[in-house]
Amino acid sequence: MRAAASRSVSNCPNSGTPMPTLPRLKSHGVPLPAPALSFAASPYGHAPKVGTHRLRTWDIASTFHCSIIGTCLTAGELRQVLIRAGQDDARSATDHTLHGRGVWLAGQRDQAAKLLNKALDKRHESCIKRIPRQADQDELRDIWRNSFERGDIAGPYWALMSHPGTSPALMREIFGEVHMLSHLVGSASRLDIARLTQLEKELEQERERTARQETRLKAAADERIALQQRLRQLEERAIQAEAVAASEEKSEALQRELEQMQDLRYAVLRENEALEAAITAQLRDDKSTPPAQLRGPVLYVGGRRNLFDHLRAYARIRNIDLLLHDGGIEDNTTLLPALVGQAATILFPVDHISHTAVGLVKRLCREQQKQYLPLRSAGLASFLTAIAGAGGAYGRL
Repeated sequence: MRAAASRSVSNCPNSGTPMPTLPRLKSHGVPLPAPALSFAASPYGHAPKVGTHRLRTWDIASTFHCSIIGTCLTAGELRQVLIRAGQDDARSATDHTLHGRGVWLAGQRDQAAKLLNKALDKRHESCIKRIPRQADQDELRDIWRNSFERGDIAGPYWALMSHPGTSPALMREIFGEVHMLSHLVGSASRLDIARLTQLEKELEQERERTARQETRLKAAADERIALQQRLRQLEERAIQAEAVAASEEKSEALQRELEQMQDLRYAVLRENEALEAAITAQLRDDKSTPPAQLRGPVLYVGGRRNLFDHLRAYARIRNIDLLLHDGGIEDNTTLLPALVGQAATILFPVDHISHTAVGLVKRLCREQQKQYLPLRSAGLASFLTAIAGAGGAYGRL
């Protein structure tokens, strides 16, 4: 059967290993005759049974092997197949040598050929699965046409060439379009090469102009460096002159920061004292808790909703009528005017309330002549300090 395939033996490029060469077509550039591309051209002299299983590379006429290997596998993928097949020199072989070996290997039936076929199936598995096994010729042709028009060539080409339902006529038609596409790509490449040559000439001219400009720029840069050195000297003198003033300003800023820290320390101490007093009273179940210093209903705006129940509990202990509003998170801000009107004093934690809510509360207090007291934090200690009358002076805007 192999003798009937009419293959001669020559050395594969750069390999040193005798490998069969592909039969050359006499009709290059013109429509190929049907016998040249039929399954009868298989190197084993037989055609597979249509519709039984997908075709392997050795089931397909050797005429198609060159286009299949060149279109459906990258040089890197083919190199890996040959390395796994035991061809260690494939690691350094040229792309042309790899292509020749892959084309020859496609017509064999050994383990290496099976690796090649498996690589093709794995590479284009998704495309193979999208084509129904029972599709007729019209359906297969439509699939190819749609893929070709959107530029999707490699996957559909292998999926259709190996499809059990693809007829020899459709196979020749698909092959012909891929064959002509390679000519178009080659023509475009030649134009690109010509354009590249012209661009290289233009690039060399541009480099000469750039060199002249660099010379002029270097002279300007030297002058600029001298000016920068003079400027740095002047800046150093200015820095020295400003050092004293900056030191004084820094000292004043540190003094203000120290005063703020002292205020914060006093506030924390007052909060701790109020918190300890409240905890001690609860532990002793003290019924004689001193009354709150705040008079009338108290409105608490903002804070954390998960602490509202605790705020209510401590307010009851001090006999305070407490009104709560979360500052607009869940409670509607349109309720604030009425709540401010009901309250005698308004509290809000500055660390847990929006700027919008703060502005609205201050405006309402100013309009209704109500007192408000900003609290240091949304914690219970700040609240206890405020209702115990140790929270500092009230604001009035």
